[in-house]
Parts: sequence; structure tokens; C-alpha cells
Amino acid sequence: MTVTEVCRHGGLFVVAGRDRPNVAKAPPGLTPPLPSRKWATPWHTRCTWFSSDEAFSGKRAARRVLSASILGRQYGVRMKAGAALELVQLTKRFGNVTAVDAINLRIPAGSYCCLLGPSGCGKTSTLRMVAGHESVTSGDIIVGAKNVTELAPAGRSTAMMFQSYALFPHLSVIDNVAFALKMRGVAKAERHAEASKLLELVDMQAYAARLPGQLSGGQQQRVALARALITSPQILLLDEPLSALDPFLRLRMRAELKRLQRELGITFIHVTHGQDEAMALADLVVLMNGGRIEQQGTPREIFNHPRTEFTARFIGGHNVIAIGGETFAVRNDRLTLKRSGEGVDGPAVAGTVTEVEYQGTYVMVAIAADDGTEISAQLAESQFDAANYSVGERVLATWNRALASPLTTRSPATVVSPEPVA
Repeated sequence: MTVTEVCRHGGLFVVAGRDRPNVAKAPPGLTPPLPSRKWATPWHTRCTWFSSDEAFSGKRAARRVLSASILGRQYGVRMKAGAALELVQLTKRFGNVTAVDAINLRIPAGSYCCLLGPSGCGKTSTLRMVAGHESVTSGDIIVGAKNVTELAPAGRSTAMMFQSYALFPHLSVIDNVAFALKMRGVAKAERHAEASKLLELVDMQAYAARLPGQLSGGQQQRVALARALITSPQILLLDEPLSALDPFLRLRMRAELKRLQRELGITFIHVTHGQDEAMALADLVVLMNGGRIEQQGTPREIFNHPRTEFTARFIGGHNVIAIGGETFAVRNDRLTLKRSGEGVDGPAVAGTVTEVEYQGTYVMVAIAADDGTEISAQLAESQFDAANYSVGERVLATWNRALASPLTTRSPATVVSPEPVA
């Protein structure tokens, strides 16, 4: 059989081939909980373990599945493998206001996805619908092979880490983490044992007896993360988890989140309005605007190939330049400045230098173009020193056309780009 797709659904490893589709079997070295002859019904084609036109490799297909078991051996944590998430024509309306407008999205299992966008774009409403904390107006939410649209939050294999952390102030750290197991009727000794393993995972075991009010913001976040993981979710939902932290701690916790996601192997879906946060963390960036998905892709794809004016402006680091009836996005660091009268090889825009800002590793030169638009060029310190541009000086801004991204017309939902968030 020539394998075309292989995925893991609810503990069952499903292999699809050209001549024997829908056969469930275990990769070499792994034993599924169901007999290998069991048919998987219905077959869900939105899979993440993809091996096009190649012989099946158990090691390749089971890589993220095994990461959960490796973590269990290291910390004693029982963690399920991550699940894929699919949103099908998902819509949310509040009266006459459409918060989420028929979006379609597939998030691979075991990936780190960031929902990025300005306030009011629909990203938090989307996250809350996935969690089951907000009803769906229309559309479907599929976790793995299971449609969870109408299920209660506890039946979705998801857990949510709230922006405020929502820790119980009267409970100790270990009791906060173990609370979900208490509600399930798990004995105190057993739930404390599980909570202790997760506190060790987030390096908070020394603070188990403390109250939340005795912890720093970063420590509270770690406790909230451990509490979200106690139910062994396949998808962890994070609602702007870093927004309440100071810039230094935000960077530290950003690295910690990425490390944990990599070690746990489960799917993280992280809402943020910070461009740098999404770029640093995500395998998949989903940029939202006016309740719709403006663009999605890897951080490099989004940054290097913006498709719309909104994307180029919101992601930052780009100039939006209209010339010859077309509109292009040109990265700040790919804009070259020439003095008036100097020859240029390529398209060019004339303007006047309005600001020069020294940024340590580079110098940012702001220019008011003659057509009224504002553009900027990022010059290496040595480049700027050689030219020494000054405010009020006339310049030509030029670029390599091959490195510019052609932009489509404005989307109907385009909003004003917000200030970058640190």
C-alpha cells in the first residue's frame, strides 16, 4: 500500500492509502487501544501526520505522540497527545453585530497557533467558542475526529488559561492546581500527587503551600498553566497570557511557554495582539481582521509575503507604497536611500527626511513621500554613517522589485493599524 496520510484520532492510529483507505493500524513499535483490523468510521480527512507518496515510517508518524510519553517518564505526568482542530464556517453574532464571520481554519495536532489581531477582530470570541464558553451561532468545531460544537467545556478535550489567571485566592497553590480533579471526585492524596508532578513541570514545586497573593505575576501564570494541564487536555487555549507581565518577564515566560509546548506535544492556541509574540511563538499565525481571517501561514510567510495592506501594516516592518497603479509592501530593511540626483536602478519614490532615530543596531529614517504617504528605511549603522542623512534633506527611496510583495485591494473589514505592542 502506498501511504498518503496517517493520523492519530482518539488513541487510534489511522492510515489512509490509495488502495486501502480507512484502515486503522499501529505504526511499528506502537500498539493502539483497538485491534489493528478495526475500521475507523467515519474517516476524517483533515489529518496532520502527512506522508505524501512515501512508504510509512512509524518513527515519523509517531514523533509528537511519543513526546507525551517521554514527558511522562521524565516527570510522571500523564498527558494525552495533541489533537488537530478544525473550524468550519464558524460564526458568532451578538445581536446585529457579527464578531466572527464564517471562518474556516485547520490547526495541525501538536502545533503552536497564535490568533493575532487588533482589539475587536474576533480572536477571543473564536477562542471562547472553541473552549465552549461561548455559544456558536452557526458552523462546526471539530477536535480530532469529534464534532464538539454542542458539547460542554469538560467534554471537549480542551482547557483554557484565562487572561486574569483566575486563581482562587483562598486556596493554596497545590489546591488551585488540583481543583479540577477535586470536582471530579478524585481522592485528595491522588489529586495532590498529580498536582505536584505538574508543579515540578513548571518549576513551582517549592511554592505548593503558598497562596496566590504571595506569588509574583510570573509565578501566578505558571500555577494557572499547571492548573489548565491537570485534566490532560489535547488542546490548551491561552487568552493573552503574557499581557499582564512586565516586558522582561514577558520575554522569559514566552520562552517558557514554547518549551512546555514542545515538551508536552499538545496543541497550543494562543490569542495575542502582540506581533513579536506571535512571531516568536507560533508555528502557525492566523491574522484576524473584522471577524475574518485576513491571512494565515508560518511567521516567515506572513512577514515576508503579506497579501493585503492590512497585513503589511499590522505585522509592521513594511512600507505600503503605491506606484504605477499597483500597491506593494516593501520591508523597511530592503528600502535603499539615495540623494537627489543620484542614479537609481529600479522603482523609486521621492520625499523628504522627517525623522532620524538611532536604535542601537540600526538607524530608522522616516520620510514624507511627495504623494503624502509616510515611509521609513532601516539602515545599518555603518550605512547611515557613510551617508549621514539629516532632517529636511531630499532623498529618493528605491527598492528591488523582486523583493517587494504585491498587495491586493483593501479588504472590506480593514481597520486602522494599532501601535505595535512590545
